[in-house]
Parts: sequence; structure tokens; C-alpha cells
Amino acid sequence: MRMIPDILISSISTGEKKVFEKLRNSYQNRDSEYHAFHSLRLTHHSTKRFGEVDFLICCPKGIFAIEVKGGAISLKDGQWYSRDRNGMIHSLRESPFNQSESGLHAIISKIKSGLNASILRNFTIGYGVIFPDCDFDIKSAEWDRSMYANARDCRDFEHWFDRFAKYWRNKQNKQKQPEVSDLKAVSKYLRPEFETAIPLHVLSDSARESIAKLTEDQIGFVDIISENDRVLCDGGAGTGKTFMAMELARRWTSKGLNTVLICRSPWLCKYLESRCAITGLTISTISGLEVNMRRRGISQFDALIIDEGQDLLTIEYLDQLDKIVKGGLPNGKWCFYQDINNQTGFFGEPESEAIEYLNSFDPVKWPLRKNCRNTRHILETVQTSLGADMGVVGVGDGPEVRIQTAASDSEAVEALEKELFEIIQNGGINYGDVTILSPFEFSKSIVSILPEKLKRRIAILDEYSLMNFPLNDISFTEIANFKGLENEAVIVIDLPVPEKNSVKMTNHYVGLSRARTVLSVIYFTSN
Repeated sequence: MRMIPDILISSISTGEKKVFEKLRNSYQNRDSEYHAFHSLRLTHHSTKRFGEVDFLICCPKGIFAIEVKGGAISLKDGQWYSRDRNGMIHSLRESPFNQSESGLHAIISKIKSGLNASILRNFTIGYGVIFPDCDFDIKSAEWDRSMYANARDCRDFEHWFDRFAKYWRNKQNKQKQPEVSDLKAVSKYLRPEFETAIPLHVLSDSARESIAKLTEDQIGFVDIISENDRVLCDGGAGTGKTFMAMELARRWTSKGLNTVLICRSPWLCKYLESRCAITGLTISTISGLEVNMRRRGISQFDALIIDEGQDLLTIEYLDQLDKIVKGGLPNGKWCFYQDINNQTGFFGEPESEAIEYLNSFDPVKWPLRKNCRNTRHILETVQTSLGADMGVVGVGDGPEVRIQTAASDSEAVEALEKELFEIIQNGGINYGDVTILSPFEFSKSIVSILPEKLKRRIAILDEYSLMNFPLNDISFTEIANFKGLENEAVIVIDLPVPEKNSVKMTNHYVGLSRARTVLSVIYFTSN
């Protein structure tokens, strides 16, 4: 079933979230016919200034309003009560059946006023209640058993919904299903209210909930990895390599292991240092390793973690690492997190001899396939335009990726101004949650010729300002410096349109993969 919107609104209840997933997983081979609108606001309710229907289902079986009541539900002397997860009792203002019915009437009235009333002639129209958390089974003259689903019914949701729809069809003696054209017209009429009313920041908040769930999955991987002495983890951008590296560091240091986490980028190093105060952990660039060890009076570490390992795959660097971990690379405790196929190029290419040398120690190889940073739209954009693998799943659909082309600096600047306005003023994203990325330094980028009023809201990042990232202003930096980092919204500029047969597009890959939920790209193209 197609969900509209196709992401969860962050404020909805746990019960509604359960029903959302049940609906999403139902009639999956008929998404074009089955639509479920959730949190549909009613501006013309008969008894309320504003009303809301939890879910409205529009499908060949009819139009159905569904009210969801989570928690434990009870009815005493005509008064409805719910008990939440903390054991608190709440009285409900009205019967959930009455609430569902009045919402349905408001929707049908709205459809009749906006479309020809005859369009509903073949639609079965009904309402119901879902109690996803309890085995509600109270009989009453006010409702029939077929009008609600309890926790047991939800185990086979499609079976219940088929019975529910059949109940209303028989009750109304409907002999036909709606025409496909009528079904599309009703769905199209309802859809704009959702697609124009949800700002970017709401989409971002919803995606953030999914990110938290996916990173919980990654912790399970760390459980396995932490029990092995030598591990190679390979995954695309957004698959959680840095997150897992820090979690692994916590595990190893908690066991009393003096651990070092090494990367090549000073920017990433400063960022991690500012956020991760773990006793027993040293965070260092490869170039600053000797100084850090001398300051700590350490000649070797018990365990070694490498982030962005593809940047250190040379014999020279591996020799250096071999000396600083107890047992050396052949017998020591270490884990490499790397993206060897896509994120090489900024610091030189990996040496084949180094790759063979590292593999000769028979490390456990753990591929990372689940993306826990980017939305589905961003993943698909990278896949189709660059042919690069960034894992699967993503964190919800999120807003569409906006891609534009410009044939001149003036066109590019105009497009950039509009994107900033769309994301911040119209979209509701905070200034600090927006980063502009370019392959060039500020003075050589089109961002340098923005109007002065707008440029005053742009901060040029450096490795020290990253310690307070995100900032209060829009941030700008070169793509190479932002490798391993991310922000809620990213605008990529100053790049040419990618060539599908191009072997290396590191700037494109790294730039486009830094956005968590909102991505805009302004390419340069020649006339």
C-alpha cells in the first residue's frame, strides 16, 4: 500500500506507527491502487474547528476512515479510557468509533464539494477503529465486531481489512467497484494537501527517527566485530563506518585495552576529538601519531582502529601501523573501516601490494550493506548518476533530490540563491543545518559572488570550527575536507555534470553522499 506521506510524521503515537507499518506492508503488489493517507487534517469538521483522521484508505474496495487507539483500552459507564506504557490512565473525550465516523463524514463532504458528487457512486464508504496494543473485544449496540481490529487481528492485517471492507460493502449493498479513473481522481484530490503541507524540516525529523533505528542495527555488528582480532569492514558512504569505529573503541577500551583510532584527515580527527571523550582512547591523524604517542608516553597500543582506511593503504603507512600495535599487523588486534571502491583519490590511490599485504593476515571480512545516513532518494540519485554502491535501505524516502544545471556563473549563483531560500525560508531548515560543498576554495567558487547580505550568513569551515559544528550559520568548505562528515542539508556546487562512463568521480560521490535528508546539486554544463 502506498503511504502518503511516505515517511512517518515524528509526532504520531506508537500505536499509529505500528498501524503505519501494517498498512505499508499490505497489498505491496498493488501500490498504484491502494493509498493510505495519514494524519489527514480536516478544516471543515461538523463539530470541531479542526479535526484529524489518523488514516484514510482509498482503494478499489472503497474509502475508509481509520481511528487508532494505542495502549490498553477500557470502557466503563459509557466513558472510554486508555492506559499508556507508564501505567497512566487517560480519559478519552469521545468514543473512537464516533471520532472515526465524524472524520469520515467530513472527508466525504469535502470530496463532494471539490469533485462531482457522482464520482462516489460506486465507492463503499466506511469507518473503523484499530486497537494495535490490546485484545479489545467488547460488544455493544453501537458497533459491530467487523468494525474494529485488535492486536490479534493485526497479525494478519490484510485478512482483517478484507473482512472489514466486505462488511461495509454488504451493508451498503454495493455491486460494483469504483472506476480506475474515479479512484485516481479522489486520490489526486486528497494528495496535494500532504505534498504541499509538509516542510523539509518535518521530513528531516522523520528521517532522523529512522537513522536512530538503523544505527541500533549497526551496534549488533559491533558485537560480532569486537570479538575478532583482525577485521576488514568495507562499506560505501553512509553505511555507518565512523559510528561503528567509535562504538568499537568504547568496547575495546572498556575491556582495559589502550586503543588508538587513526584517520588521515585532520578535519575528521578534530571532529571526533571534540565529540568523543573516551577514557583509554587516543584519536590521531597518521601524521600526528608520533607526537601523540610521545605525549602519552606510549610505545605501542593494545588495539588499533582505522577509519577511512582506504586513505592509508600504502606499504609505508602499513609499516608504520605495524610498529605501533602490539603483535604487529600479523598478530595484533585491529579493525580497518574502508570504502576502497569509491572514496579513493583525495589522498592518492591504494597500492595493490598494500591491499594484498593486509589480506595476507586472514582478517575477518565484514561487508556493510545497510545505509544509515541517506534517504532513499539520495541513494537512488548516487546510484543512477554515478553507478556507485552506498548500501541499501536508507532512512526513509525524504524529500526529492533537486538537480539543476547552469551554463554560466550568473545562472549558477541565481540557482544557489533560490535553493538557499527554498531550504531555509520555505523549508524551515536551520541555517546551521545547511552546508555548501564545492571542489574549489571559497574565492574560486560561485559562492564567493553571492550578494553580500547572503554571504554574511556563510561561515567558511576549518578543522577548528568543526569542533563546534554545526554552526549558527550556513557552512561552506571544499568537498575533500568534508570527507567522513555530514549535515542535514547539503548543496553541491561547481561540479560538471557527471559522465556515466567516467572511471573516477570522487568529488561527485563524496559531495552527494554527505546529506542526510536534503540534497540539492547545481551542475555546470557547457552550451
